[in-house]
Amino acid sequence: MTQHELKIICEKNHFDRHSLMDILHEIHDHQGFTTEEDIRILSENLKISEIDLRQTISFYHFFACSSRGKYTIYLNNSAISNLKGREEIEKVFIEEGGCVKNGVSPDGLIGLYETPCIGMSDQEPAALINGRIFTNLTAFRAKELLHNMKKGLPLEDMYTTVYGDGRNAHPEMKSIVRNNIRRVGPLLRPSEKMQVLKNQVSQMSPEQVLEQVKLAELRGRGGAGFPTGLKWQFCRMAEGKKKYVFCNADEGEPGTFKDRVLLTEKPEDIIEGMIIAGYAIGAQEGVLYLRYEYKYMKNYLEYIIQTLREEGFLGKNPAGIKGFSFDMRIQLGAGSYVCGEESALIESTEGKRGEPRSRPPFPVEKGYLGYPTVVNNVETFCAAVKIVQFGGDWYNSLGTDESKGTKLVSVSGDCRYPGIYELEWGFTMRDVLEMVGAKETRAVQMGGPSGELVNKHQFDRILCYSDLATGGSIMIFDRRRNVIEDVVVNFMEFFINESCGSCVPCRNIPKLLKEKLDKILSGKGTSQDLADMERWGAMMKINRCGLGHTAAHPILSSLKNFRSHYERKLRKHTDFISDVDLLEASKEAAEYTNREPVI
Repeated sequence: MTQHELKIICEKNHFDRHSLMDILHEIHDHQGFTTEEDIRILSENLKISEIDLRQTISFYHFFACSSRGKYTIYLNNSAISNLKGREEIEKVFIEEGGCVKNGVSPDGLIGLYETPCIGMSDQEPAALINGRIFTNLTAFRAKELLHNMKKGLPLEDMYTTVYGDGRNAHPEMKSIVRNNIRRVGPLLRPSEKMQVLKNQVSQMSPEQVLEQVKLAELRGRGGAGFPTGLKWQFCRMAEGKKKYVFCNADEGEPGTFKDRVLLTEKPEDIIEGMIIAGYAIGAQEGVLYLRYEYKYMKNYLEYIIQTLREEGFLGKNPAGIKGFSFDMRIQLGAGSYVCGEESALIESTEGKRGEPRSRPPFPVEKGYLGYPTVVNNVETFCAAVKIVQFGGDWYNSLGTDESKGTKLVSVSGDCRYPGIYELEWGFTMRDVLEMVGAKETRAVQMGGPSGELVNKHQFDRILCYSDLATGGSIMIFDRRRNVIEDVVVNFMEFFINESCGSCVPCRNIPKLLKEKLDKILSGKGTSQDLADMERWGAMMKINRCGLGHTAAHPILSSLKNFRSHYERKLRKHTDFISDVDLLEASKEAAEYTNREPVI
């Protein structure tokens, strides 16, 4: 881009360094990457050092400093995608399209890159191509896409199916994604737009709204399960000239796609929940942090927000509530799993690397730009709307004594009916497997890679916070699957790639665990290697964020529940087997010193 064009972009963003993410996205939309000259000009205009700019750009998966091709393909490499045939798709792109894995074809036409779960586990294999979603790929479909790319067709002309169901077909979305809603409850049932704001909130004080949320004992639906009412109360009590409400729509846990469906079909409910939260805590501004993989929704969500603004539900006195103002915007992410952690999400919104902050202070005390900030996920805001509508006592009547309400779960893998299910807490895993048409199930991954891998002897365990908790992901693997090679290896690679690298244990231990895992799978492992993995995995609690705490879970939970799968690979009656070739390791030093290696 020219210096003049870049200055116009910076001026549009008020030369605000905190708008860096938006500025970088506009540059990438225009030319696909950020050049060294762009970095120099941005540094001058935003008063950010060139080093800090490069650090931020390099942190995010979907930012680049060189071209990634006219057509940029991000092929999902999650465990579910692999089991559904991803390798065959990749082979077609490489062998017949001249693509280079994690690189650009020699003619500059096509870039082919691996990327973690893109929220499409119910319709794999799937890929992002120039920000648009392509689902249910086959080898033939990959050939067809290559043919169309070589002809230079626009992406819209490459669709060979009608748009998806529900609002996926909205003129501002035009997506071929399908919702796959299999079971509805209070959150997914149709509702009148903004009726709770009009009928209930307008007649309540902020304190009354807060009391209903506390009475309902609603816990955050993103995975951590912190009491929502308590979080709101802390933020309401915190001192600050401004307060913010953040919606965490950075749904990055592999196997999870429930928020995708809510964002598609229930955006008004999400926004209504954010307004209710703003009213309860005294905030006037909101931010919806949307993961890059859902960029195809951005224009649609912007349209919804503007429509609500024009109808009087955003801005001054929303729904006629005197003395209260609330407006919001969308912040687009750029590909980073750790940004699902609330403080990392805030750092990203401030235009920085999405690295978790040390706590305290917590975001409810000092969050976005140093002001008190509530961060809840998409499903939590939808649940808050229903609580205010029907009351905390009604919500308490759902679920179990310890886990109240309903939970949306994203079911994928080896089952007949993958998709979204709204369940009351209290179902057993066996109930779920029967509901989704799963047969001969060997293992179920609850809560994504950060959760627990359970075996068939545990299928009578209950879905609730005190037993089998989940942020939303349920991945099913039948008897055809090798639990260690097909699942655990993939999950460990995911955590290695997604670590922000700030904490020493998270930066190093997952790599060491993966090396031990490879050693065992190669037939060189011993019982001591299993003991080492358990000891090292326990050290991960030293890390400061949830990703770091759980990055060893794939190995720890599989060692606990599938230990025999490891033991079958071990060398018996042996304490130690080196997997290092000493001759090869000393070869370079021997050549440098002009001597023969001595072993």
